[in-house]
Amino acid sequence: MTDTPTPDTDRAIADAKAVLQGRKIAFITGAGVSTDSGIPDYRGAGSIPRSPMDIKAFLTSHEARQRYWAGGHRGYQAFSATQPNASHEAIAAFERAGAALGVITQNVDGLHLKAGSAHVVELHGTARRIVCTTCGQVFDRRDISARIEAANPWLLSAPAAELGPDGDSIPENVDQFVVPECTICGGILRPDVVFFGEYIPRERFARAEGMVAAAEAIVVAGTSLTVNTPIRLLDRARRRGLPIVIINRGATKWDSQAAVKIDDGTSATLTALAEAMEIA
Repeated sequence: MTDTPTPDTDRAIADAKAVLQGRKIAFITGAGVSTDSGIPDYRGAGSIPRSPMDIKAFLTSHEARQRYWAGGHRGYQAFSATQPNASHEAIAAFERAGAALGVITQNVDGLHLKAGSAHVVELHGTARRIVCTTCGQVFDRRDISARIEAANPWLLSAPAAELGPDGDSIPENVDQFVVPECTICGGILRPDVVFFGEYIPRERFARAEGMVAAAEAIVVAGTSLTVNTPIRLLDRARRRGLPIVIINRGATKWDSQAAVKIDDGTSATLTALAEAMEIA
């Protein structure tokens, strides 16, 4: 459910409208835009402490891959069934109306695409695609899920942790889990996401840079900006003198440099902002 903007938010929305009206916007989004779809935030109030999978552990430890795939499969069933919320819908509406160039997101949930955004740069990749680390063969996540269920029929009824931000829900016992392998070469499979300890691919970051370079204003939504990549993008926007609007519950590392900071939920705020700017 979308909250109603507060009086302070109403005033800030009017300020944001004055800054953004008539300018081509690039959106930068984080986990906070997906919380209203039921996907928890890494750092929001009440969030569960997380230990992201390290790429070195994933590639060198069979036990680590057992934990990752067992938890990932359980969680992905719920994760993939989530639907866009008002935040995603509002951002897509900005793009359809010609007021936005697109969206650069830190999320791997695919909800911007589900909402109809046509130009989406998924900085951290996508959980929908699986890649062999040896031969490069690409698989659809749904096909890998079917193989996992066939090899691990016990998994869906095993007790597990709550759904995590990346779509993981780790069962209590994973020792018997059969890890899927590449059907072409027998290599290690991985989701096409950026693991902890990895860098965002250059081509992907270049596409994000290109969107920022073409924009006339930036709207940051649902991220506290603790990750370096969006800060690098904002640095480029600042050097060009672009106005930056930040929408996030709680402080971010960029608040002092924003033209407007709105301390409120993204669903209510983006919906109200779209209405104020007469975005269809």
